[in-house]
Order: sequence, then structure tokens, then C-alpha cells
Amino acid sequence: MTVVEDGPGRDAIPTRADDDYTPSARRLERERHRRVRARRATAIAALSTLVTAAVLYLIVVNAPGWPRTRETFFNGQYAREALPKVLEGLWLNVRLLLVCGVAVLVLGMLIAIARTLRGPVFFPLRALAAAYTDFFRGLPLLINLMIVVLGVPALRLQGVTVDPVLLGGTALTLTYSAYVAEVFRAGIESVHPSQRAAARSLGLTNRQALRHVILPQAVRRQVPPLLNDLVSLQKDTGLVSIGGAIDAVRAADIIVGRSLNYTPYIVAGLVFVALTIPMTRFTDWVTARMDRQRAQGGSI
Repeated sequence: MTVVEDGPGRDAIPTRADDDYTPSARRLERERHRRVRARRATAIAALSTLVTAAVLYLIVVNAPGWPRTRETFFNGQYAREALPKVLEGLWLNVRLLLVCGVAVLVLGMLIAIARTLRGPVFFPLRALAAAYTDFFRGLPLLINLMIVVLGVPALRLQGVTVDPVLLGGTALTLTYSAYVAEVFRAGIESVHPSQRAAARSLGLTNRQALRHVILPQAVRRQVPPLLNDLVSLQKDTGLVSIGGAIDAVRAADIIVGRSLNYTPYIVAGLVFVALTIPMTRFTDWVTARMDRQRAQGGSI
């Protein structure tokens, strides 16, 4: 303990120097116990994981049809042949994800705003937005892709593209914007009405209050579900192959059709998994961080 003078004629203020602090024996023992318990838990988890993996491996390799399955689905020769072509096709999936992701966010936000507009004059707009979300959330994505990718070229409309990549991206945008619109709408409606009232009392118009007060809070609260939708969109970009676009799935399908060996499908699946896992872990990290902030009373 040290004493600092607070000026002439004033009382001395006692302070504790940082280098004078010594943890108590009880605290040291508690920290040691925590470290021991953490090491024990890690060892148990590792051991149980190894045992489970070994049991599953033995069950699979001792199955009667394992030799045939290994040759058909896990052939190293076809895996080496398929990997470069699958990676080349994956670039199309990544481009679709980037372009469609931006389009989905923009269109979904516009639909959500239309559904939350107030006043009887906006009823037709609210009804159209509700009909849009109900229709495309109920329509299976695969059917939507078939209708757009196969149906639009059949109409032979002048000036309308027949590129399966563009049509497939349009179908993905139509479906996912309906889901994202509901996510945004939930975020907007979760903001307490007092926020809008406070913004209006400060002289902001309805549009300014929505832009500067409501939407920032709504988007920040809905980041985890938006990231989950982005992960789903990344996987579903492989469905554009039904129109003939050469993406990762279609590249694998070409090799399978020629060799009658399904290893390229496994390669394509593993590539998508490797691309999805970082995004999934990032989503989990964002969700946990926001939960901690909410528990501590911080900004969400």
C-alpha cells in the first residue's frame, strides 16, 4: 500500500501498487484446480473421440459390401481426376454466391420494408410483399429452378437471356430473398416502438427514423440468421447444374456419367464442406459474441 499526496492541505489518498499484489494461496489453489480439470476434460474428450472413430471405422470396413463401396465411392484414381475439374467448376459457385448474396440482401431488405410500411395507402404494397414471401417460401427451390431455367427459354422472349447461370442465379435470388425478407422484418419489428417515437421527437421523418435508427438496430440483431442463410445459399448454388451450367456438381456429374464411378460426387461434396465450415464457424463466433454482449447488457 502506498500513499499519494493530493496537493497541499488535502488528505492523502491511499493506493495499491500493482507490483505489491500477491495472489492468495486459496486463489492459486483454485486456479490450479481449474487447469487440472480442464486438462482432464480435454483428455477425456480426445479419448472418447478416438474410441468412437475407431468403432465406426471397424463397423464400416467390416461390412460385407465395403470392398465394392470403397471401389465405387472412394477410388483414388477418379478422385485425382475429378479434383481439378471440380475446383474449376467451384469458381462458378463462388461467383454465384457473391452476386446472388448481394442481390438477396438488397431485395430482401426492400421486401421487408414494404411489409412494415404503415398507413392504408401502402396496403397494396404490403399485400404484394406478403404474397411474394408466402409464394416463394412455399415453393421448393428445385421446382423454382426448373421453372425459371427450363421455362423461361421455352417462352422465346426477345431480349431475355437463356444463359442457365443467369437464370439459375435469378431463381436462387427469388427464393432466398423471401427468406431473408422475413429475417429483416423480424428484426425491424423487434425494435421497440419507443425508438421510432424518440427519433420522431427529435425531428426525424419516418424515412429518416427508419434509415438511421430502426434499420441499424434491426440488421445488427439479425446478423446470425442472415449468415446462416448465406451458408445455405452457398450450398444451393450447386443446384444450378440442372440447367447445364458447369459448376462443381456438374463437373463431377460429367465424370460420373463417363466412368460410372461415384467418387467425383464425394470429391465435390468434400469441397463444398471445406468451403462451408469456415463460414459456419464464423457464424457461431458472431452468435456467441452477440450473446455475451446481450448477457452483459452491451450493445446488440
